[in-house]
Amino acid sequence: MKKITILLSISILFIAGCALGPDFQRPAYTGNDIFRFDSTATDTVVNLKWWELFNDPELDTLIKTALENNKDVLIAAARIEAARANFGYTKADQFPSLGFSATGAGGNFGGGNLLANDISSFSAYPEMSWEIGFWGKYRRLNESARAELIASEFGKRTVQISIISAVASTYYTLLEFREKLEISRKTLASRDSGLLIIQARYDYGIVAEIDLNQAQIQKEISAAAVPKYERAVAITENSLSILLGENPGGIMTSSSLISQQIPPVIPEGLPSQLMQRRPDIRQAEELYRAQNAKIGAAQAMRWPSLNVTGLLGYASNDLLNITTGGLAWSAAGSLTGPLFQFGKNKRRVEIEKFNTEVALREYENTALNAFKDVADALITIKTLKTELKANKAISNAAINAEMLSAERYDKGQTSYLEVLESQRQSFDAQLTYTQTQRELLDAYISLYKALGGGWLSPEEENASSGN
Repeated sequence: MKKITILLSISILFIAGCALGPDFQRPAYTGNDIFRFDSTATDTVVNLKWWELFNDPELDTLIKTALENNKDVLIAAARIEAARANFGYTKADQFPSLGFSATGAGGNFGGGNLLANDISSFSAYPEMSWEIGFWGKYRRLNESARAELIASEFGKRTVQISIISAVASTYYTLLEFREKLEISRKTLASRDSGLLIIQARYDYGIVAEIDLNQAQIQKEISAAAVPKYERAVAITENSLSILLGENPGGIMTSSSLISQQIPPVIPEGLPSQLMQRRPDIRQAEELYRAQNAKIGAAQAMRWPSLNVTGLLGYASNDLLNITTGGLAWSAAGSLTGPLFQFGKNKRRVEIEKFNTEVALREYENTALNAFKDVADALITIKTLKTELKANKAISNAAINAEMLSAERYDKGQTSYLEVLESQRQSFDAQLTYTQTQRELLDAYISLYKALGGGWLSPEEENASSGN
């Protein structure tokens, strides 16, 4: 009998240690060896605080504030704590549940009848209940909860990188609009002065009325641009304030867009490395792992489960004299399982299998979009560099042409139509050059974001370097 008990116990532990369902297999990388438009084809990536490459202390301060106060980051942090609590909650299911109970009763009525004598009773005992995790049910549920916790941590990193990128991009957009506002104001002042001269010449009959009208039109075009960019500056300031976790308001900066340095090129690394660096890919992978584990949990529910309960305590038949009682104990075991439920249990497994396929496809889609993000950023940087160089030459030439046209008109060597065209080209060229500067900075931000690297704390850097 003793040998049978031992063998039965060993069998129970063995079965409980097994886990139904497929073990997780990380999807194999089957993409390209290098990124499209990548000229370096290096196998290492500089993992650093990439925003510091812009060498702007004001930007560093804004990003630091956003990481501490941004509401989306705080929401992501709270989700991690919720996932950690859920993991602990799920993990506790594999252990016995301990509780206690104490009851006392008295009277002359029981079992639906009036009794001849008064009766009383008292009992107090701890009790235990335990559903032994046959077929690895709780093991799979724990695996799923753990993966969801890790996914939430990668989710927070995804939010953080998105916030950093959004702050940097919005910051440079703000500088762009302020630069355009300054260009518009200077242009308005210049055209206003020119209009006074044209007005005086018209009053003396030197120029035709059409010249006066054209000068008035050009002056009002620049005048309309001023409130346009004032509005754009205010709206961008409001957007940046929200990213910082603050109420909408003004943003004090002393930097200008023209003073910004183009950051150095960093090695893009290999596409296969991107699978490990991008937090959104790692998050999708862990969600896939979590869903895969649910298949085993669903399969385990198709098989019997063993429930054990027991109590050990004190009981007395006399509530008023509990010392007359004695030791009380009870133990029971039950084996329960599904028999026939019209395919419900089978369908439960199928549901989890299809949900796992969905999670796999979402992972694959996330990875594909990550590769696209890098490729888009690389070609954008490459072409914008050439475009910026051309726009700078156009802007310099247009400003000089505007000055020369004004001189030629003052000497009577050309018509006012040439002056108007030169003014228009100069104004547009300066605005376009400013916009291209911001677009190139944005392209670098997009590349750094797409690569998924960047330390957020000294602890992370030390952990990676093995210190």
